[in-house]
Amino acid sequence: MSEPTKASMPQFKAALRREIRRRAHEPEINFLNITAMLDIMTIILVFLLKNLGESASAVPQSDDLRLPTSVLRTEPSQEGVVITVSKTQILVGDNRVLRLPSRESMVQSGVGTSNKRNGPNDLYITPLGNALAKARKTDKILRQKKGKDPSTSEAIIIADGTTPYRLLIEVMFTLGQNEFGRYHLMVMQTKDKG
Repeated sequence: MSEPTKASMPQFKAALRREIRRRAHEPEINFLNITAMLDIMTIILVFLLKNLGESASAVPQSDDLRLPTSVLRTEPSQEGVVITVSKTQILVGDNRVLRLPSRESMVQSGVGTSNKRNGPNDLYITPLGNALAKARKTDKILRQKKGKDPSTSEAIIIADGTTPYRLLIEVMFTLGQNEFGRYHLMVMQTKDKG
């Protein structure tokens, strides 16, 4: 019997690689594809942001809040900090800032001296100003991230149709003092009779 010839180490390694490739098969994909997951998360995020932006236009009406009607000629703004002035309270976003006295007492004394910065004749509402300062910081960061001018913010005022003029002016003055340069008043759209 003759002895088999010995192969050199490079020949052995080359033969081993060929055999491994010949026997190899496509592995099953049994792991998460991160690119597909990121695509799904982006689509969900866009969907949620779109619905959140539209929620400012859909204001639920109740006995406490009835929007005034107007013939609207422009599209409603979708961006801005939402300030709601109902018959009983003032909200910034979904957070209650101030509980309002009854309409009768408000006509005589406004929102109350304790809620004003410098007495009953001042237009600045301190609790609203504090909440708006926080909202302005957040809005400023969002505007910078979106590439918009961060020097001023926008506000959407949702006020009851029976809101006293003085209260509306106080809310707008407080907004102005907190670097809100544009205001949008939310109204119910009616058909043009002309």
